[in-house]
Amino acid sequence: MFGVTTSDDYRPVAWMGRFPVDVTTILVGIHVALAIVACLLVAAGGGGLLDLMMFDSARVLGSGQVWRLATYAFIHSPMQLLWFAIEMYMLFVFGREVEKFIGQRAYIVLYAVLLFTPSLLLTLWGFSQRTGLAGSLALHFGVFVAFATIYPSAELLLRITAKWTAVILGAIYTLQLMAYHSWTDLAVVWTNIAAGFCFVRLRGAGPELIWWENFKARLQPKPKFKVVPKPVPTRREEDDISESVDPILDKIAKSGIGSLTPSERRMLDRARDRLLKGSK
Repeated sequence: MFGVTTSDDYRPVAWMGRFPVDVTTILVGIHVALAIVACLLVAAGGGGLLDLMMFDSARVLGSGQVWRLATYAFIHSPMQLLWFAIEMYMLFVFGREVEKFIGQRAYIVLYAVLLFTPSLLLTLWGFSQRTGLAGSLALHFGVFVAFATIYPSAELLLRITAKWTAVILGAIYTLQLMAYHSWTDLAVVWTNIAAGFCFVRLRGAGPELIWWENFKARLQPKPKFKVVPKPVPTRREEDDISESVDPILDKIAKSGIGSLTPSERRMLDRARDRLLKGSK
């Protein structure tokens, strides 16, 4: 249920008085602290230091500056602090619900997947074209997609459900990037959408989707040998008649037909009639 802890792996990392501090709260604190540092650096004329954190495929491939695969997401421009505040609010609200549902370890893995998958993709892209990336908007949109996958019917602003909110925001984001031909950013957005959705679905969360279940069934290895049950021979009607009449025929052979009781005579007549019908 939305708002209720459902994972056995969820527990606060620490407590601030009566308030629990979980992984999501720590992540929000780190992003906010670095956003403040970025503002101070820009104000002091040291904004160039932020370039050391930005992802640049040429620097990663040419100079081995692998820390850029992760640090790009912790760059927050002072010119976009209002959107950054909204982004952190969404991470705090929806990220905590995802963490409660899938557990802390799985949540950390999810965040790492959303963090590294786009930069690794752009690194491969960098072999043919130089790519760059900065900011965490696509990463945290992937967290919201994970929330919408777990709670698709949760009503949000204006009573719009989570799944439709994710569809609308994803469509707006896609159209905006397509209009400016930002193909690498578009690839990052859809990579995180797919990663957030697939991560949750592969853990068995979310409503049943027939097409998704069929897709998983196709991925599962098929058995090389098919076990066929041994057919059980059916009893023929003649065998049943034989078993019921044999004792009567033995009695006739020993004592004559006059020794039969009325019930045995009826049984013999019924067996004769069934045999006659079966021979026609």
